[in-house]
Amino acid sequence: MSCSQPLSLPSVYSIGLCNPKSAVNVASVLRAAGCYGATSVFYTGERYRRAKEFNADTKAMHKLIPTVGVEQLSEVIPQNATTVAIELVEGAQPLPEFEHPDNAFYVFGPEDGSLSQQDLSWCDKVVYIPTRGCMNLAATVNVVLYDRMAKSQYRSGDDLIRASRDKNNRTRVGQVNNK
Repeated sequence: MSCSQPLSLPSVYSIGLCNPKSAVNVASVLRAAGCYGATSVFYTGERYRRAKEFNADTKAMHKLIPTVGVEQLSEVIPQNATTVAIELVEGAQPLPEFEHPDNAFYVFGPEDGSLSQQDLSWCDKVVYIPTRGCMNLAATVNVVLYDRMAKSQYRSGDDLIRASRDKNNRTRVGQVNNK
């Protein structure tokens, strides 16, 4: 499936990644950001800066979505955004019960750790995904962005499918392939 035509949603949101470990996971986050219409991705730490040269971003989403390395995510909160930490911590709100704000800054911890108490302190909301065990960074971002889209007024139908699918996919429901 191609994500060349992101969903047209009336709200805006950005993603913050706290010291992401893997270039492959960040590339998957960028792909999800493109598919679901994120406006920007910010990240902290040196691990991704060192690893991004391995070119795991096969859809080149970093060219379409600003991907900015920063010292502190708390310093780049978009104007009027509600900060939403996504973390598996006691006292967090379950994602199925969460109402996404129109202007959001979603903050995710590293694959091999958690957001610090200090990071959680500047976030307006803390949300968790009710799973058995924890998911990796890319899977978590995809689930949150899908949940946001599913709870919104999103475009649907064959026009969206034609604009989004891979160029080699021309299959239709009920189509019979006669050889």
